[in-house]
Amino acid sequence: MEKNEKIVFETAEGDIEFYVLEQTMIAGKNYILVTDDLESEEGSFVVLKEEMVTNPKDNEEIATYGVIEDENELKAVIKVFDELLEDIDLEV
Repeated sequence: MEKNEKIVFETAEGDIEFYVLEQTMIAGKNYILVTDDLESEEGSFVVLKEEMVTNPKDNEEIATYGVIEDENELKAVIKVFDELLEDIDLEV
């Protein structure tokens, strides 16, 4: 994924658009940092973890992204993103 690339996530509540701020891999897992607003400092950010799942329609593996539920994992990933993005202060 390219930085600032717009991606659309399909959710139960409808489609949500995010912009990719950064991407990293830790211990073989891919993580992306996304925001809903590139223009202002008021936008919120979300750290998502990539999971590979099998598509039941064609048995092909596809990437899905979900929130990180483990608080320690989330803190560790945010610390990495905070170091990668020196000009942005990530507050949890």
